[in-house]
Amino acid sequence: MKRRVVKTADGSTTIHLEGWNENYHSSHGAIQEAYHVFIDKGLDCFQEKKKLSILEIGFGTGLNAFITFLEAKKSGQELAYTGVEAYPVSNEEIALLNYVEELNAQDNIEIFKEMHISEWGQPIALSPFFQLEKRKQFFSEIDDVEKFDLIYFDAFGARVQPELWTEAIFQRMYNAMKSGGILVTYAAKGSVRRAMQEVGFMVEKLPGPPGKREMLRASRD
Repeated sequence: MKRRVVKTADGSTTIHLEGWNENYHSSHGAIQEAYHVFIDKGLDCFQEKKKLSILEIGFGTGLNAFITFLEAKKSGQELAYTGVEAYPVSNEEIALLNYVEELNAQDNIEIFKEMHISEWGQPIALSPFFQLEKRKQFFSEIDDVEKFDLIYFDAFGARVQPELWTEAIFQRMYNAMKSGGILVTYAAKGSVRRAMQEVGFMVEKLPGPPGKREMLRASRD
């Protein structure tokens, strides 16, 4: 499928899949969306927790991992971050992304590079407070049990990949989550909410990022 790097409304870049007419991030702003959904409505719920384990569904461009690293650097939290991706982004595409510049994070440019050049399946310590493990894996193969406090569910939309938004997938998310954990996603479709509820999640609607009225946050008792 033909892919190209495009600029979103907040100036940050994303990758556009022409065959699906689908972006990796919101056209209204890649960085704005990432902060709103995954940091403001996700990571910030655990400000009092010293150590945190995070699972990202759709590692993609590494934007969510990078902003999470930057937030942990400020807060002092110790994070174990697992990113799952079946189809890794190419080095050529990564070189065209402008996240380091847009985030004024030039001091951490080597961290962003290391996130992408590090080996898949090999946990690495990017800093004393941030461990990264990238898994080249289909979401349907995830079989962790009560391992993660927080899940960033950032798969391609149900319009193009409905199989990623089913009860079967959310059952795996529920199983992988610790008691008291939460899952955040930009999605707000009724079918997605119902699938989450069917496997046991408590689900709430929250205000969405720019360009989107609502998003979902799910929690496990």
